[in-house]
Amino acid sequence: MTFQVTAFYAAILAFAVMVLANVVSAKRGRAGISILHGDDLDLALWTRRHGNLIENVPLALILMALCEARGLGPGWLNAMGILLIVARAAHLVGLDASRLTSPLRIAGGVGTQIAMFGAVGYLLWSLR
Repeated sequence: MTFQVTAFYAAILAFAVMVLANVVSAKRGRAGISILHGDDLDLALWTRRHGNLIENVPLALILMALCEARGLGPGWLNAMGILLIVARAAHLVGLDASRLTSPLRIAGGVGTQIAMFGAVGYLLWSLR
């Protein structure tokens, strides 16, 4: 098993994680803040943007890889991967320190959950 489809989305999402990690590092350096965020709301926002991505992507990719290993077709895997990328991008843009929620933040969270619940559903179905 080569995990062709999952590897493609893992590469894209890993790149996004690394970009956000570098953004946070640069903002920490400019602010002179090593741990947490002090009172720098911009640093806090970017830290959460990175954190939310890294909190969701690993499990989603594990689920995707398991689905691929259990025989889920490339069409469904690509749909899951595209949904995950679009949802995570929407969440990133929608996460705003000036308001509690936004349509993009909600869409991003819901889209991520749909992708993961879909994977869980397929895995349970495939074990029957």
